[in-house]
Amino acid sequence: MADRTVLTTGANSGIGLACALELARRGYASVGSVRSEAKAEVVHEAAAAAGVSVSTVILDVTDAERCAEVVETLGPLHGLVNNAGYGVTGAVEDVPDDEAEAVLQTMVLAPMRLARLALPGMRANGDGCIVNISSIMGRTTTPLTGWYQAAKHGLEAVSDALRVEVAGAGVKVVLVEPGGFKTGIWEEFERDVAKRGDSRFKGAYARSQQMMRLAEPMMGNPDRVAKVVASVMGSRAPRPRYLVGQDAQLLALTDAFTPTRVKDLVTRLGLGL
Repeated sequence: MADRTVLTTGANSGIGLACALELARRGYASVGSVRSEAKAEVVHEAAAAAGVSVSTVILDVTDAERCAEVVETLGPLHGLVNNAGYGVTGAVEDVPDDEAEAVLQTMVLAPMRLARLALPGMRANGDGCIVNISSIMGRTTTPLTGWYQAAKHGLEAVSDALRVEVAGAGVKVVLVEPGGFKTGIWEEFERDVAKRGDSRFKGAYARSQQMMRLAEPMMGNPDRVAKVVASVMGSRAPRPRYLVGQDAQLLALTDAFTPTRVKDLVTRLGLGL
């Protein structure tokens, strides 16, 4: 598999870095995209420590021209792991248009752009795998993070369409839906809450932060997600979706069997809304 190139976006930390390293361990030509030389150095150091080789490319996934350059330079891809993204915490009333547009650009439009660019090579080879890193929040929705969840729901919807469209060409499209894992998204949560200022939702943000701190010790290691992604990449018949983490399994089950009005009431009481 040494000539099978897999590009992982957002590879400098968390799930993206873990995926880039695990794919390299399994013999793929692993390439991680990062947004700066400093972040590229982080990847190279981690790869050296793990005893594997991971190449890097500088890429802002919202830059359409650069996306095309990178895919053309790498040549036909065997796999694409769309992982680049970030959290947005804020009630719908607190999030301005530019923030909402940015998260949709990064986590819906950019993954599909890269998929579209990679597909000609995959079709020519009659093989390929596109793994889109979603979230349990791609299945359910909670207050105060609506735009993040809008992006993940959108990613799931378009991935479902793409999966059927390219199946006849031998290309697989898979959604991986992690629960809570130790990644930079939690620092982003703190940052976003701090900039909401004197929002009418200030008390709800504080309660949400408190719940997050209590849950943090139970969050899993991103390596677990990476192992799922690498296994999917090597599977001839992967499932359309993979929930990763006990919390994700529990949330999916609860969401499926709890009436919406009951769920809304419990959530409002918990957050003081």
